[in-house]
Amino acid sequence: MNTIKELEALIAASVSPYHCIMASSKQLKDAGFKELPLSASWKLKKGESYYINVFDSSLIAFTVGENLTDTPSLRLAAAHTDWPCLKVKPSPELTSLDYGKLNVEVYGGPLLNTWFDRPLSMAGKVSVMGKSVMEPKTIFVDFARPIITVPSLAIHMNKGANEGVPINAQVDMLPIITLIKDKLNQKDFFLHALAKEAGVSKEDILDYEIYVYSREAGDLLGLHDEFFSAPRLDNITSVHACLNAIIEAPCKEGIHAIALYDNEEIGSSTKQGAASAMTEHVLEKIYLSLGYTRETFLNGLLSGFLLSMDVAHAFHPNHGEKCDIKNQIVMGDGVAIKLAASQSYATDASSTGVIEGICRANDIPYKKFSNRSDMRGGSTLGSISSALLTMRTVDVGVPMLAMHSARELMGTHDQAALVKLATEFFKA
Repeated sequence: MNTIKELEALIAASVSPYHCIMASSKQLKDAGFKELPLSASWKLKKGESYYINVFDSSLIAFTVGENLTDTPSLRLAAAHTDWPCLKVKPSPELTSLDYGKLNVEVYGGPLLNTWFDRPLSMAGKVSVMGKSVMEPKTIFVDFARPIITVPSLAIHMNKGANEGVPINAQVDMLPIITLIKDKLNQKDFFLHALAKEAGVSKEDILDYEIYVYSREAGDLLGLHDEFFSAPRLDNITSVHACLNAIIEAPCKEGIHAIALYDNEEIGSSTKQGAASAMTEHVLEKIYLSLGYTRETFLNGLLSGFLLSMDVAHAFHPNHGEKCDIKNQIVMGDGVAIKLAASQSYATDASSTGVIEGICRANDIPYKKFSNRSDMRGGSTLGSISSALLTMRTVDVGVPMLAMHSARELMGTHDQAALVKLATEFFKA
């Protein structure tokens, strides 16, 4: 259960993509990794480990082998730091009679009905005036207590509620945050609260990115604690596996790296997402800083291997018809190796053979997963990254239910299997 306790601690700390990166950075620093600035010259040493904070919500960490060859091999594991949720808009204060509400927008593709009637909080970052207009100061905030909720409409006023009533994101998802007793606070009650949380004057706030998150803790479920229920399993499970693997696996002759990307849930096409050139730039910089040529870097890249980790769809006991007739996986089966003819998962036979061989050699439970042929499943960062980096790639993850819910469900022992796979991938 130690693996689940570690995962639960990381989930509790990862209340926004920024806080996920802060928690990841602390774990790496405690393990002896040294921080490098993204846009400065590096002096790397063999046998050392480093990490780079990329625009606050993404991270690349790597270990340089003690006995580097003339063409160091490259192994990369990747995950994402964001999840579907609600995000606070600019000038969000709204009033309805004496209720103070927040104007929010939907981030990614959440199951909106699961966000009703829960104790919710908010976290993110605030940009304030700094020493230079080109370098504003960033403050990370977490209200760290239940402060908002999205109330359901009573069934007495919504007779079709149990028959599938459409949810309007602009009407139904606005959370309540306060009762307006002082009419003077109607226009800036949120900004005032945010400034207080950040420890600044509200006049100094330039902008903010604030996410709504569930305050609920994780719980073991089942007659024998065989299930784990928690917010943000998608994709903190994979972040946890990446961190453990890069810390625990020794690096001898090549370069081991992990990439924790933001914005996967909205398509990855941002400067800190998997669809950017950021990873290639950083990897090239690593090779050049170690004294290798660009040709050596390209050789390492083209012969490299990417283990893309994101959650998979477990067989749903109430809706088995939604799954493929053969290639199914149940929570508790171990790691899902995800395959799709459309290449929405980047796996092919050669790369699958590598990961399947690692699983067999190390007694790691696994099953192959495919979506129904008449139903498009989800996609992930594997195909995007592999197309940009041009390296062999496999998409894997823990099988789960209630994906994109405010609270998701996984098999308790599957996390240990994912961690072991990521660790053995670096060792192989």
